[in-house]
Order: sequence, then structure tokens, then C-alpha cells
Amino acid sequence: MLVIDKFHGIRLTFAAAFATFALFGSGTTFAEPLGYAGLSNRDDLIFTPALREPQGTDDIAEIPARLRRQIVGYATREAPGTIIIDTPGTHLYYVLGAGKAIRYGIGVGREGFTWSGVKAIERKAEWPDWIPPAEMLQRQPYLPRFMAGGPGNPLGARAMYLSGTIYRIHGTNAPSTIGKQVSSGCIRMLNEDVIDLYARVNVGTKVVVLPMHPTRPQTVAGLDPSLPHATRSAVANVTRAQSLY
Repeated sequence: MLVIDKFHGIRLTFAAAFATFALFGSGTTFAEPLGYAGLSNRDDLIFTPALREPQGTDDIAEIPARLRRQIVGYATREAPGTIIIDTPGTHLYYVLGAGKAIRYGIGVGREGFTWSGVKAIERKAEWPDWIPPAEMLQRQPYLPRFMAGGPGNPLGARAMYLSGTIYRIHGTNAPSTIGKQVSSGCIRMLNEDVIDLYARVNVGTKVVVLPMHPTRPQTVAGLDPSLPHATRSAVANVTRAQSLY
């Protein structure tokens, strides 16, 4: 009986040890975050552009406080819902009314490629494709003729196309360019910011683009007929700025 008891005791001890191993082994397996097991180095094979929304931490860390999204006091006669682009200040304002606006940091056109005028958003796109305009390809013939939308696309997460122009308000995969004169006319925003703005505006939203040099004649995109006649006459012989992105 003593031998049998020892034998059974050994069996029970072994069984308990095996159960304990299985329990802890199972716990270790399921403790791995769901969705991370077996990730490939090719993240373009894991995420589709529509699912891979920017997380914001890396972009925000690079941006000075004055260029981060915030509600500020802003006196204007424009109606709530209007977008005002302060070109020299590299800020975009979304008018809230009651003397308030949401201010975003932006990248604007480089010297010789800024413009001013009153436009409207005529189209919106999520993770837009990029087709460089002919003028841009003449300057940079090495660029691709087409790039599908996605995290690596220079138009970023969202684009809002401005009426009568080849210009856009869009995201960027180069956050270090925010606050600088970098493009050939388009307005760049952090992806997180352009997603926020995109959700607030509709097709038809008014966009007021202020000149870089208020006392100097500016290129006015499309010579918008809503602008004063004197303004349109002053820029009639000015070469139109071309879009980069």
C-alpha cells in the first residue's frame, strides 16, 4: 500500500505540474496583444490606407507649441465655419464665432509660389491618390505620374480641393515642413489636423487665403471674380504660381 500510495502520489504530482505548466504556458500565449503576433516587416501588407490612421504622437512631438491645434481668440467678420489661411503666419483658422477660432499650424507656398483669394471647397477625399500636374512634372520629371493614396503619399490622410484651382488643403507625411514655406501653392497640415478639419467642413465651405505680402501684388488663383476689380487688375500680368503638393 505504501508503494502504491507513493506511485499515486507521484502520478498526482506529475499531473499537477503538467496542469500548472499548461496554465502558465497558456497565460503567456494569450498575454500577447491581439493583432501583433507574427507581424511582418512589410507593414504595407498588413494595413490598408483606410485603416492605418495616423496616431499623432510622433508628428506632434516635432511641432512647436505655436503650431499645435488649439482654440484661440480671433476677431473676424467672416461667418462661423469659414476657413481663413494666414499665409505669413503659417496658420489656418477655422472660425467658430463669438471671437473664437480653431488654429492649426500649416506649411505654405515657398517664395514666388504664394497666392491669395477667396475660394470654396469643391471636393473632399480620404487618403487621396496623387497625380502631379503637368507643370510640376516639367520642373521635376523624375516624379511618378501616379501614386496611390496611403501613408507614404505626399497628400497625406485627407485632401480638400479648392474651387477653380489646382491647389488643395491636405495632409503631409513630412511633419517637419509645418510652419515653413515649402510648397508651390498647396496648404499642408499635420495628418491629425487635416483629419480634424476635414470632419468639420463641407463641400462649399468658404476659404479665404490672405496674401504673404499685403502691400505687394499677389498671384490670385484663378482671378476669382468675387475679388475687387482693382485686385484682379493688379495681378493680371503676374505669372500664376504652380502647385507642388
